[in-house]
Amino acid sequence: MEMRRAQRTRSTVRGNEMAFTLEIGASAPDFDLPGVDGRNYSLQNFADAKLLVIVFSCNHCPYVVGSEERMTKFHQEYAERGVAFVAINSNEAENHPGDSFEHMVERARERGFRFPYLRDETQEVALAYGALRTPHFYVFDAARTLRYTGRMDDNPRTPGAETTHELQDAVESLLLDTSPPVSVTNPIGCNVKWKGQERHWMPPEACDLV
Repeated sequence: MEMRRAQRTRSTVRGNEMAFTLEIGASAPDFDLPGVDGRNYSLQNFADAKLLVIVFSCNHCPYVVGSEERMTKFHQEYAERGVAFVAINSNEAENHPGDSFEHMVERARERGFRFPYLRDETQEVALAYGALRTPHFYVFDAARTLRYTGRMDDNPRTPGAETTHELQDAVESLLLDTSPPVSVTNPIGCNVKWKGQERHWMPPEACDLV
């Protein structure tokens, strides 16, 4: 896995370390990924959206499962206001077969996903964005500049127990042409499952965002 090479195409230097996760002010890396609806998607598919929210997700993580209803509701509420919402599953499926494309199709059907749910089989998109956990959210403005990254709220695993709403706060602010009150939070969830690595492994460049 040529992780460092992939990251250097857009990382900035913090002291002697390369930043792993896409940083505020960076442009959204493009992608070309298959969706569970049989279509392929790239940034161009969302060119008309005022804002673009990308979440790195999966099928099995309890933090994602606990957030699915909130993600569905978020998509329904904000689609009417010009906000596009896209979920990407980058988890390797050899040791986590529940995250295979076939199971993604089943999951989307069972849960009634109306938003694109895409498969990042090579994990190149997860590397380009520096996805740390599932779920990990990224909010881009109309110019596709990153304005918020991190968690949806402070309790993704337990529906109804959340006390903060950082993702919603960021989107509401951007729709009003103001800066998000908080631009970076630590995502809460399971780490992305990388090919050829132990299930709890994270890249050496990765660290807490705040």
